[in-house]
Amino acid sequence: MSELQKSRSSSSRHPTPDIVISESDGRFFRSLYDSIDQEKKYLQCSENPDEVRYLIYRSVFHKVIGRATAYKRLLMTIKMEYDDVIREMKRREDEVRASQRTAAAQTSHRISVLQSESADVQEDIRRQKTSKETRMWIAGLSVAQSEDPEALDRHLQVLEAQRAALQNQRSLCVPLEVQTRLDAKLQDVERHRDHLSSQNQNLRVLYNRLRCVSECLSRWEEEEDEEEEEEVPLEEVLGSMLEDVGQIGATDGDPDLLEDEFRLLLDHLDRFIELFESDRFEDAALLAARCPGGVLRNLDIMDMFRGVQAPPGCPPPPLLFFRALLVTVPVGGALSAVLSLQGVLCALQHGGLRLVAHAVTQNKLTFSEDLGDLLTEHAQKDPGGADMCLALATVVYESCRLDRKTALSMCRRGLVHGAAEFMEHCQDIRTEDILWVLSHSPSPSLLQLLTEPRRDRAAILSVGVTCAALLADPQQQQLALQLLDGFVGRGQGRLEEAILEDAGSSVDVWTDVASLCCDMQRADLSRVVRSVLLDQSGTGVVSPDPEGAELMEHVFL
Repeated sequence: MSELQKSRSSSSRHPTPDIVISESDGRFFRSLYDSIDQEKKYLQCSENPDEVRYLIYRSVFHKVIGRATAYKRLLMTIKMEYDDVIREMKRREDEVRASQRTAAAQTSHRISVLQSESADVQEDIRRQKTSKETRMWIAGLSVAQSEDPEALDRHLQVLEAQRAALQNQRSLCVPLEVQTRLDAKLQDVERHRDHLSSQNQNLRVLYNRLRCVSECLSRWEEEEDEEEEEEVPLEEVLGSMLEDVGQIGATDGDPDLLEDEFRLLLDHLDRFIELFESDRFEDAALLAARCPGGVLRNLDIMDMFRGVQAPPGCPPPPLLFFRALLVTVPVGGALSAVLSLQGVLCALQHGGLRLVAHAVTQNKLTFSEDLGDLLTEHAQKDPGGADMCLALATVVYESCRLDRKTALSMCRRGLVHGAAEFMEHCQDIRTEDILWVLSHSPSPSLLQLLTEPRRDRAAILSVGVTCAALLADPQQQQLALQLLDGFVGRGQGRLEEAILEDAGSSVDVWTDVASLCCDMQRADLSRVVRSVLLDQSGTGVVSPDPEGAELMEHVFL
């Protein structure tokens, strides 16, 4: 009945004027079509032939035969042939299913036979092993001891004691290179701690001195405001104040406070080393990120996490440290440029693209050109996450005001119109930058958008300058030829209009374009360009706007 459906679609789209159908027949056929569609929709029939579709169309055929008069016998003959074909198809399908069931039964029987034979072989092997009485079954035990349950129990206790001792010894051992690296890091931390302690003490002394100066000046101003009869000169006040300030030395700091801070820092360092050595990398990362003064928020600690491997089923340690750094970033703050770059590198190496996206969108990183380049390079290595990497690189480049790299990232994502609009509104972008974008992302559609004039504005790029620059580059010559062929394909008048409205190019530039086309064996383009230049007179103006008039004066001076 697929022919009936085709006839219905064809009749609905292209009605045949030669056949006159009565209104009652038309309603009858429309009801049949609606019934077929409703049944197929209700029974969820697919487009492939199946038994449900056969039943639907058989019922429809019955209705057609019941309504027919002159051709009822012919239609009944067709229906009988139709039923015979369906029965033959079902018979063949039943034969195929029966053969498949027979093959499956034979395969299952063969598998069971093979399993039985395999079990017999394994049983024979086991018997042969047990028949060798002179062989030692367990290391350190004879055959007789191996058959004695009490001897086996004693041997098991010995083995368990040895296993416990080995595990205890393993928990106390650390690889020599790890211990050496940790000792070096601890020495660096201690040196940094001593430096911070010295700076803190100096700052305390300076604070006390400045406070003394401020108090003396405040007292002098209060005395001056009271307008006493004998005013103390400022020179005398400064002299006595400098003597007092000179007596404030480094011993004026609060030793108890310094000792508490030092003890707190040592506790953090000891706890971090303990967690790191016990492979509790997630807790160690959080503790390092929250260390007072940011002592452990540096590349050295990240290198420590890079140098170890996580237990099975745990995230990579450097990824845990980078995540902890992001979690502990204060509101409105960001990681340093170096930590941002290295953290993103670790995250991309371990499949943490979503973490990088969160960090970029939440402004928790310090954006730099190197960070944008890193995301762009990863997009070339990871096709699945290329679009997200390029989108993040676009955000980074735009924040750093790297206009040409921003436009290039948009072009690589396929956002050609967006890139053209972005470059049009950039105030600092130069023609060299736009040509650089074209050289790294050759696109005829982008070139056309850049060289077409807008409604009330000139084109972003000069057609002549662009063609000359692209033709001079062997890798971009075809792109320039496609642009010129597009102008010629729309008529010579279109190329003439483009040349005359190109205020950024002189006759010499277009002459160079014609020469380059000739050198590339494109004499047809060279002749068209030269003919346009030679056919113009000194007063001819194609464009009615003032820019067109200035162009003609510029061309024929």
